[in-house]
Amino acid sequence: MNKITRAFISVFRQSSWSRNGDPNLGRQLSYKSDLSLDKIYPGARLQINTPPPLVSVDRGFRGLKKCISQPPCSGNKFSGFIPIDKLEITYSRSSGPGGQHVNTVNTKVDVRFKLAEADWIPEQTRLELLKTLVNRITKEGYYYIKSDLTRSQHMNLADALEKLRTIIRAQETVKVGAPSGETLEKLRRRQERAARERLQLKRGRTQVKADRRGPSVVDF
Repeated sequence: MNKITRAFISVFRQSSWSRNGDPNLGRQLSYKSDLSLDKIYPGARLQINTPPPLVSVDRGFRGLKKCISQPPCSGNKFSGFIPIDKLEITYSRSSGPGGQHVNTVNTKVDVRFKLAEADWIPEQTRLELLKTLVNRITKEGYYYIKSDLTRSQHMNLADALEKLRTIIRAQETVKVGAPSGETLEKLRRRQERAARERLQLKRGRTQVKADRRGPSVVDF
């Protein structure tokens, strides 16, 4: 008898089954794996993020509609949302070892987009990216990201998008300015004090070794 059957029998015996049915019985009988978060971390505060709602967008072709995820509003900070419909994604054959499977499946991912027109990136961050990536942007204004880390299209696409997120967030980090003269003076004094303590400890060890030696024999 497996766990689900035993759980069903125990809950069924404890529940008062009426003609209309118990509305809480379905919740009690819902299957939950032994590897669920509340069982692995019983004392932790679980923070489950709900994905943003889907927005229906009319594509204008035979009345078809496409559902895209609405980006969360986060002010001047990049939220991590990358609209797939604004990227140009192509697949090709991967290089490197892998046998005949490499020559038959297009797993390499090439992602490109026009950085100057990427309105899903905050304006200040986009300007910093244009300065930093000026040598990696084509004449047409495209920025390329490639990934052939694995032999799966989906995993390579996820890797390319994660690379893009890392590059964008790197421009939003707080840049530390040059240290002031007072800070440099404190560092210099700290280094001098550490050097004096090191030399003093070294002299102490030298004296201990000298005291361990026996008296020297003097021939008169």
